[in-house]
Amino acid sequence: MKKILVINAGSSSLKFQLIAMPEREVLASGLVDRIGQETSTYSFLTTDIKIEESEIIPDHEYAMALVAEQLLDPIYGVIDTPSQIDTVSHRVVHGGSIFKEPTLINETVKEKIKELFSLAPLHNPANLTGIEVSEQIFPDAIQIAVFDTAFHQTIPEHAFRYAIPNELYEQHQIRVYGFHGTSHKYVSKKAIEYLENPEAKLVVLHLGNGCSATAIVNGESVDHSLGFGPVPGLIMGTRSGDIDPAAVLYLIDKLGYSAEEVNHILNKKSGLLGLTGHSDLREIQKGVSNGDAACILALEMTAYRIRKYIGAYTAAMNGIDALVFTAGIGENSALLREKVCENLDFLGICINNDKNENTEKGIREIQNGYTKILVIPTNEELEIAIQSYELMEA
Repeated sequence: MKKILVINAGSSSLKFQLIAMPEREVLASGLVDRIGQETSTYSFLTTDIKIEESEIIPDHEYAMALVAEQLLDPIYGVIDTPSQIDTVSHRVVHGGSIFKEPTLINETVKEKIKELFSLAPLHNPANLTGIEVSEQIFPDAIQIAVFDTAFHQTIPEHAFRYAIPNELYEQHQIRVYGFHGTSHKYVSKKAIEYLENPEAKLVVLHLGNGCSATAIVNGESVDHSLGFGPVPGLIMGTRSGDIDPAAVLYLIDKLGYSAEEVNHILNKKSGLLGLTGHSDLREIQKGVSNGDAACILALEMTAYRIRKYIGAYTAAMNGIDALVFTAGIGENSALLREKVCENLDFLGICINNDKNENTEKGIREIQNGYTKILVIPTNEELEIAIQSYELMEA
């Protein structure tokens, strides 16, 4: 049995799972949230206990030390010494076109991750901090990086290239990279197993605070809604999704915003937040129930944008076998799933309202039509553990 500690460090959070492989048994899990803010929280869960506390957690280094403290606690911890961790596996958001597989971490790999800071400024620095701190806390463990962008390296050139001067691609690698790859890979594998069809044509919708759509054929990503960075595509919690570049230039040239300010607007102040004042879809759904016009419009815009990508990807794949919903919103919002599936009956996509309202866990079908509509819970941490274990056993 190998004990793999999976670290998923976000810009202001740190999720973890300690997983025994190949048994896939979760020994402990938890979340450190709101890192660097006035009130931070953390949770720690095993088969025996659940701890939820609030305290000031100033940075990711402190958060990693807190995770280790919980795992090693003499009363409720699940390991006796740091050396009992065989591997620490890290989710790294951006691997550029360099990293296409799970990778053993060394100084060269860390330098490459640092070079990619500009492509994922909110995530790659936190990912690298998680790596460096875990090397200190778990010095005997193998350190592995699993990159969000890796799954999308199968996208063909005609889909990942932008129609800009060639030298901008050749010299500066400006292209579609894609994100949420670990989630899309895990969920598409589950869908293929469920459908018993390795050649299935899938549109997978990862809908959370960040949102993306992926076209998948034969288990491989062939197109994806996020691009060079994590802004384009679907409407998200605080990100705009697709926007005309002319609007960006207008903000800079005519309204006097700096490039940094525009970047902040598109990443942090737009999307559902910009439309309604709420970044959480649950609050927007409450607004819809109360007749709030801004919330109603935001929901319609969100569903409409998703429908356009479903249509585009169905055309790109010359068909669709299943539409798959996953992640926090995709798994839990029956209302958004219903709205997304409206007026798609020409693709055989027709939702069954009773099945859609069902809240059972696990994979479930919610369609009336001939095209499958699946809700599949994602598990990025387990997928990272699986890929890491396969690398170690290779």
